[in-house]
Amino acid sequence: MVAVTVDGQAIEAIEGEMVAGLLARIDPFFARTNPVNGDRRAPYCMMGVCFECLVKIDGKGSVQSCFVQVREGMRIERQHGPLEMQS
Repeated sequence: MVAVTVDGQAIEAIEGEMVAGLLARIDPFFARTNPVNGDRRAPYCMMGVCFECLVKIDGKGSVQSCFVQVREGMRIERQHGPLEMQS
């Protein structure tokens, strides 16, 4: 088990589990909000096709959480609003 934060709240997670899996098992159940109407969106396909699992990890936005493994000290934030295009 490792310590991470989700939206500033300390969470105990399984090292190596996918961030999308972590978000799927904690309340409230969502990864991001729809940039048009604000509806909550959650991980869906778990293989990088749907882009419903976008989050901010360690300050970098629009990360597909289904591709990222949990590691000690990770800062995860649910993403709100439009995509943040970053290099």
